[in-house]
Amino acid sequence: MGRLDVSASLDTAVFRAFTKALLTDLRALEQMIADGAIETGRQRIGFEQELFIVTDAMRPAPVALELLETLPSPPFTTELGLFNMEANFPPRPLGPACFTDLERAVVDAIEQVRRSASAHQADVALIGILPTLTKSDLSLQWMTPLERYRALNAALSRMCGATYHLHIQGADELHLEHDSVMLEAATNGIHVHIQVDPDAFASMYNVAQMVAAPVLAVASNSPLLFNRLLWTETRVALFQQALDTRGATKHIRELTPRVRFGERWVHASILEMFMEDISRIPALLATATAEDPFAVLDAGGTPELHALQVYNSTVYRWNRPCYGVTDGRGHLRIEARYLPSGPTVRDEIANAAFWLGCVLGMVERYPHPADHMDFAEARANFVAAARRGLDAGFGWLDGRAVTAPALVLDELLPIADAGLARAGVAPEERTGYLGIIENRVGQRRTGARWLVDSLHRFGRSGTVAERMAALTAAAVHRSHANTPVHEWDLATLGDAGGWRHNYMRVEQFMTTDLFTVHEDELVDLAAFLMDWKRVRQVPVEDDEHHLVGLVTYGAVLRLLIANRSSAETTVPVREVMEPHPVTIGPSASTLDAIRLMREKRLTCLPVVHDDLLVGIVTIGDFVPIAERILEEQIGSH
Repeated sequence: MGRLDVSASLDTAVFRAFTKALLTDLRALEQMIADGAIETGRQRIGFEQELFIVTDAMRPAPVALELLETLPSPPFTTELGLFNMEANFPPRPLGPACFTDLERAVVDAIEQVRRSASAHQADVALIGILPTLTKSDLSLQWMTPLERYRALNAALSRMCGATYHLHIQGADELHLEHDSVMLEAATNGIHVHIQVDPDAFASMYNVAQMVAAPVLAVASNSPLLFNRLLWTETRVALFQQALDTRGATKHIRELTPRVRFGERWVHASILEMFMEDISRIPALLATATAEDPFAVLDAGGTPELHALQVYNSTVYRWNRPCYGVTDGRGHLRIEARYLPSGPTVRDEIANAAFWLGCVLGMVERYPHPADHMDFAEARANFVAAARRGLDAGFGWLDGRAVTAPALVLDELLPIADAGLARAGVAPEERTGYLGIIENRVGQRRTGARWLVDSLHRFGRSGTVAERMAALTAAAVHRSHANTPVHEWDLATLGDAGGWRHNYMRVEQFMTTDLFTVHEDELVDLAAFLMDWKRVRQVPVEDDEHHLVGLVTYGAVLRLLIANRSSAETTVPVREVMEPHPVTIGPSASTLDAIRLMREKRLTCLPVVHDDLLVGIVTIGDFVPIAERILEEQIGSH
């Protein structure tokens, strides 16, 4: 998505021209491989860093464009959300101190962002999914206002019917709909690349697929989304579902998802992967290109293959095959896209070193993974790792069953060390970065586990918003020292920096675990809920979860006084409900909610978004605010 001239035009002629250019690029790549025009004998690594920008309240800070005005490009560039940013680092040879050099470059880049962000009372968060993120933060008003992002949103919305569905089951369950591609902005990762010779591509790619599960298990850092505890690496489920353009079908058939692990082992070449994608996944965006790749080749040049690169940028394999040009030579790469950001740069570089070492080491021992493992097993392992992290069990080589920690500690770390050694990586580099993986696994302390353990330590203390802010603040502040996560102390509620930041908007403290009734149901049911849950009002919804009324304790009491509730009467809710209750939106300020309740003399406010009931705020929700204000005022005298 780096190109600025992409289009989501509905003009079929535009897409026909793009498809023709895409197929021409594919034939040109085939000729380049056959003629030996793809660079060989070079092992370069590449690195991309995605990050969140957060306010001093640890909320998303939509200031990316302002920061980019003060930052160099490259390496810095935009991302989908105005609270996201990306840094792309130039490829470097895999060699003696390559990881130390890369870590230094990434740390320096993030420090540049932090210095720029400080002028906006903001900071950098390295995490797969920001715990303080709310659904309102993912509205189109916070999408970076560039044509390529508008085109992406238009194309995806057209394909999925303008409704994006999420359904993720973990310790909690999340089931919601959204109206834009901005769900993707909730995820941040690192992308690690390795350059591969054409003849070795199939073997290297298959090994990368095989080791993806254990690498993901040790790197997980995204267990939370919208206050729900879901998968250990929820990024995987969120990203796949957020960009799923498949429609439901009436018949049993396989439709290829745009984000996926894959369907089978690669047999011979990168070409079969591109052919598979082009034959199954429609082009999402089009771009005009004046390049004739065969003319460029005939002139002794190296074509950019623009159409192929644009198409490939919208097909999101977790290990993605890539073509690129460096120093005037075409090359092939494998891009690992499943690793989350953070918790620190050092953790990220350790993850990258482990992945590269596993691929380089395993390809020497097992150049043909299909001889030792069914592809379905490798894919199931990847899902298990995303769901359970280091608690996952894997079906491994030659039918063995193994736990993630045992596999990493007993088998993969020695293999990764040998693979990096053969690539010329210095002993101290290997010991340092692989040692981080060893300690992390030995202590069972991934970024995800640190977040979950900290959350459990909080218990029910504070509000949900305070707990999410404390997790985020602790992660942000601890990341400054670049100390690996396995050495971190657990977060405390005090890390949130005070309670005020967590009562800024209604959605930060509203109740979302709602008990509702239908207007046709018995009013006695509403009375039962009030008595059981100790509440004084029950929202009334229709079958589509639209708010249609509110039953109050006073209304039920008046019904009893009128002697209309007895064993012989069945009064429906609609007869006693308030049909047009005063409501408020989730992104409204807390002060607006207080003023509205005071002016209207209300004891509660249903919270409505797009006519749907999403929460409720009651007078009781403001008691903790009043209590803390009084404590501060009385304590100061």
